[in-house]
Amino acid sequence: MPKEALKRESAPPRKRAAVYGVGVQYAALPYRLRDGLELLLISSRETGRWVLPKGWPMKGKKAHAAAAREALEEAGVKGKIGKSAVGTYSYGKRLANGAVVDCTVEVYPLAVERQLERWPEMNQRTCRWFSPSEAAGEVAEPELGALIKVFAAAFSG
Repeated sequence: MPKEALKRESAPPRKRAAVYGVGVQYAALPYRLRDGLELLLISSRETGRWVLPKGWPMKGKKAHAAAAREALEEAGVKGKIGKSAVGTYSYGKRLANGAVVDCTVEVYPLAVERQLERWPEMNQRTCRWFSPSEAAGEVAEPELGALIKVFAAAFSG
């Protein structure tokens, strides 16, 4: 069949949510030891879902340093950040213009040493410590829930 005929017979393009190329973000997985391992989750600004502190790459910063910076800005936590990712997960990031970007998030462990009394996004988010099983159940992304379970199992030995 000639190419022109194929074009005429094909269905008109469907309108769908704009999905742009895959993006990479860096996240911190803040943890501490109290009565066992605890993980810090924060609420997202847009939906209130429980998420990790994360953000886009930062010029001049290595991935783990960018993750530590996001944890400071979004949750007010400081500590030792691991230089190697403990895993990745994927999700669809909705942008202000309504477009969705498919993101892969590299997750870096952050051993929390302290939480500041004030930090840039303290009035925009809620922070809460969870047991690993609670945290895995609270996050919306199944891959992140699985990553949390693997991290907790490896942490406990």
